Amino acid sequence: MTVPQVTPPGAPNNAAIALGSNLGDSAALLTEALERIEAIAHTHVLTRSPVYRTAPVGPPQPDFLNCCALLSTSLLPVQLLTRLLGVEAAMGRVRQTRWGPRHIDIDLLFYGQQVLETETLTLPHPRMHERAFVLVPLADIAPEWTHPQQQQTVRQLLKQSSCSGVQKHLGVEQPNTNSIPVV
Repeated sequence: MTVPQVTPPGAPNNAAIALGSNLGDSAALLTEALERIEAIAHTHVLTRSPVYRTAPVGPPQPDFLNCCALLSTSLLPVQLLTRLLGVEAAMGRVRQTRWGPRHIDIDLLFYGQQVLETETLTLPHPRMHERAFVLVPLADIAPEWTHPQQQQTVRQLLKQSSCSGVQKHLGVEQPNTNSIPVV
């Protein structure tokens, strides 16, 4: 069993999130979500990936626009998740159909090297290592982040994934994605 890396209370931690949207003006919604996340107290968006158009998982629905972002936060993991879910709710997210269409979806992927399982949060995200729509954008900004359970980097996990259905979305201004080293 991996023992979570414990950081003193109030010390900043790096976290990785995934964002997706397939209803409305998805590109604008991703930007709005990142702006709202930047406004969360004790949290700063360090960088974000380019936006990718991806085939949906689940029932028939429009393609998604997806990206990932790295955060620095002094919030605890469950506190951060609560704030991220608050951003979803403020943007009109209503959970009706599992893996159904949505205006915005925000998932907490990593929080440092912590492994955690509660009723509301599992870290790292339980299916992220199987999903190219997460791994492709995450590899743009944190290719060397090591999955604490899989013991492989994001880059290594991506090499094992089928990337069919994931393509860079050219209709959106792409950020300068200088990857940030993550332990």
